[in-house]
Amino acid sequence: MSKFDCTVLTLFPEMFPGPLGFSLIGQALKDGVWSLNVIDIRDFGIGKHAKVDDTPYGGGAGMVLKPDVLDATITAAFAAQPNSRLIYLSPRGQSFDQPMARELVTAPAIFLCGRFEGIDERIIDKYKPLEVSIGDFVMTGGELAAMAMMDSCVRLIDGVIGESESLAEESFGLSKDYACLLEHPHYTKPPVWEGMQVPDVLLSGDHAKINRWRFEQAQQVTKARRPDLWERFLAKKG
Repeated sequence: MSKFDCTVLTLFPEMFPGPLGFSLIGQALKDGVWSLNVIDIRDFGIGKHAKVDDTPYGGGAGMVLKPDVLDATITAAFAAQPNSRLIYLSPRGQSFDQPMARELVTAPAIFLCGRFEGIDERIIDKYKPLEVSIGDFVMTGGELAAMAMMDSCVRLIDGVIGESESLAEESFGLSKDYACLLEHPHYTKPPVWEGMQVPDVLLSGDHAKINRWRFEQAQQVTKARRPDLWERFLAKKG
């Protein structure tokens, strides 16, 4: 799999790497398995006050990031990292999911993080970025959404997560059996805690039975908690 080179365009570069600098993702960053470059949009601001935003035409609350400022920022990003996908974090975007993560991690990416009321629409018209949403809610900016996407993508790179089975059997796993399913329950020592016992099948040593139990549990959990995913699972199964 190709190296996942990431560039982030943001008004708050000090937010990065943030959580991405810790645990397995952070170690992969230190080891050069993936890379992170952060560009401060304010470096391309206009005038002595480095103005990056202005009031919206037509009136209304808030401020909009200026197209000339963003154009200069994006141009610099592409110059440093050619052949990248431009991704704009937006509530209007496609819903981010595991299949998208598996597709995005195959190529370099530039994440444009909006603020205030968003960005001038002409930037979208010119660059036609992939607009992505991480959920049906509004945040103050795209930085946390970009971090969530990068975390999801990087963990799919070979060697970042220790065991490939972990990826295959987790929620929305890579294997066709687990596609669209939430993950089965997990247990660890002690075998009895506060009167609650680990299911006998997990203590049996019979891996065929354990695998069947886990698959059945994944189906039950998905059917109960995410009917939408259950319907997708049934459609693919059929």
